[in-house]
Amino acid sequence: MNGRPVPCSSLNNNVMGIQLSFQLLVAIITAVLVITTLFMSREIKQEIEKRPQLKSLSSCNFFSGKWVFDNQSRPLYNGSNCSFISFLDDGMACENYGRIDLNYLNWKWQPHDCDLPRFNATAMLEKLRNKRLVYVGDSVNRNQWVSMVCMLESSIHTHLKHVHYNGSLVTLKAIEYNATIDFYWAPLLVESNCDDAWHHRVKDRVLRVDSIEKHARFWEDADVLVFNSYLWWRLDLTVLWGSFESTYAKYEQLGMLRTYELGLKTWADWLDSHVNRTKTRVFFVSMSPTHSRGEEWGKAEGENCYNETEPISNAEYWGSESDPGMMRLVEAAIKKLNEKSGVKADLLNITQLSEYRKEAHPSIYRKHWDPLTEEQLANPSSYADCTHWCLPGVPDIWNHFLYVYLLYL
Repeated sequence: MNGRPVPCSSLNNNVMGIQLSFQLLVAIITAVLVITTLFMSREIKQEIEKRPQLKSLSSCNFFSGKWVFDNQSRPLYNGSNCSFISFLDDGMACENYGRIDLNYLNWKWQPHDCDLPRFNATAMLEKLRNKRLVYVGDSVNRNQWVSMVCMLESSIHTHLKHVHYNGSLVTLKAIEYNATIDFYWAPLLVESNCDDAWHHRVKDRVLRVDSIEKHARFWEDADVLVFNSYLWWRLDLTVLWGSFESTYAKYEQLGMLRTYELGLKTWADWLDSHVNRTKTRVFFVSMSPTHSRGEEWGKAEGENCYNETEPISNAEYWGSESDPGMMRLVEAAIKKLNEKSGVKADLLNITQLSEYRKEAHPSIYRKHWDPLTEEQLANPSSYADCTHWCLPGVPDIWNHFLYVYLLYL
């Protein structure tokens, strides 16, 4: 053998080095396998847990349940800190206007058949990435829009949001997500003499029940449309056949239900003709109940939601100001859109669950546009708002339903 012999110590060092390298390699491979297994197990577990949840949600009647007091997970946001309440408020920031009893903030809707997935603002914004969500309707629909933007605001950086007014259209742009959340004022959906968002207090209300394009062109490109229209139809309305400018126009009184039916037909026909069925989802929010007749839940005649602090506990309660006939007309229109037109439309049936919340209205804790008279001050019930809703509050659950439909169904 040629060459100098290798010292034993060097051989031992080389062997030990190889052993250490091998052991380190084994340790790394083992760690990778363990981490991969754990990750896959977690993913599989989540998927396993998710499937029954989705199955449960698809068969769940979200709108049948009860309100449970929950001061741990409710409210979903701090109303005093929501810039949209303070910026756009006309009666939703009840705490800011002096309401002391704040239990209305802590009620959570619990369906009988399932548990609703937790609302996640970031997940909702991701779902709306590069999309446009538009609420169309009256001041109650605006109430719901403000609720949604408050629910999302904490996940939108201050310098990455922009609010813009354009007549009847109010736009929130979440720049980071390229997401747009709009409200468009159209209390009757079709064209009327009440269409000015800021000056709509018209004594004699007239509508063109067969004309909707004046409004619809502002939300034609939406990915998600959320409509409501109810309370304004409960007042005396005159139908105009022809244009407002025409001297040959015909005026007619058709009755509330017939007029509403014609308005819904015009709305549904527009959707049938214009909606991109592969892109757009349509929702109609059922009638939002009022609580102006306290005798219906045990108060004296002439009383209303003023001074109420607890929900109605009678599960069968239904106020006389909510019209089942109008509800059936909406249901029929939604059914026809789905079955005959192929438009993906859903009814958010919020009426019964909102009926229970007599204590959740602004009542006297709101902005008053006109100075209160001595007679009003002596009788607070006379100027209580029992139509709109305090925020945080009932419209948050309406938006929670919307969240579940968009992310899970």
